[in-house]
Amino acid sequence: MAGRLNRAIELLEQDQAIYYVGGHTSHVLTREQGRQDAHTWADYINVGMEHGAFDLAGLDEYMAGLIEGGPTNSGHRTPPVIVEAPVNGTDEANIRHNAWQFRVILGRGVHGILLCQAETADAVRAFVESCRYPHNTLGVDPALPTPLERMHGARRPAVTATDAADRPLLGIGTRGRGSEPSAAPVWGLSGPDYLTRCEPWPLNPQGELLLGVKLESPEGIANCEEILAVPGLGFAELGPGDLSLSLGYTTMPRDPYPPEMAEAREQVFAACRRYGIPFLEGGTPETIAAKLDEGVRVIAGHREDTAVAGRAHQRRTMPV
Repeated sequence: MAGRLNRAIELLEQDQAIYYVGGHTSHVLTREQGRQDAHTWADYINVGMEHGAFDLAGLDEYMAGLIEGGPTNSGHRTPPVIVEAPVNGTDEANIRHNAWQFRVILGRGVHGILLCQAETADAVRAFVESCRYPHNTLGVDPALPTPLERMHGARRPAVTATDAADRPLLGIGTRGRGSEPSAAPVWGLSGPDYLTRCEPWPLNPQGELLLGVKLESPEGIANCEEILAVPGLGFAELGPGDLSLSLGYTTMPRDPYPPEMAEAREQVFAACRRYGIPFLEGGTPETIAAKLDEGVRVIAGHREDTAVAGRAHQRRTMPV
């Protein structure tokens, strides 16, 4: 039996790289495709709803198919599924107004969400808070009014406090009760267990939820240090496609990047190292060993041969 529900988190805890499959324009979201994907070579499946269809009924069917086709060869109930949400993380108000997207996506029983176009720390903090239940308080500002005090009229101020390491504290989670009847069975848990374990890792070491951000605009790069200091993030990436477009490249440059994109990559990667956040980047069989030695831990590229080479390089033992 597997030690965790979320195979991607289990591997990252072992300092093993994780390899994903699935593009930015959705996925075939049918029950039959889920049955086929239950034994995917990839460590997690990316469902691109940023540019693909916001097909929640299809996602329900797909998750059911993964269960029917499982368990995985590694002993997990299903491969992890991470959804790219349609909303962009440009500012806090945009995230607060569109937090319903995170609620309904998580209600399908997925294992993580990627926030694209992350540009401010306030937006990312709102993203993390929107994915948490209010009774989970790790990382939350302890000076905030209690629920009872709020019942008696106390107002929740904007959170500006930091912890002992000068990292920002979070506000109260805003995900409400109601989706656990649909999400908990996908995870194979009772409702109460799901309410406890659907928490962002590594903020909550027992959490099974993987939240990521994509920094893909000049503003996101400029603010990457503050963004990646926000607790609750499980991975981050430089988005070379949109970043290069904003810099005037109609054809996306590939690695090695031009100087301004190489500078952006180093800024984001350095902030990831500082805050212990796994960095996502593409790899090929020819480059994967160097990427892993550099510290890249989430691998794009959708190539099984890259995963085979990378797993051998790291002497991975978890079955695929």
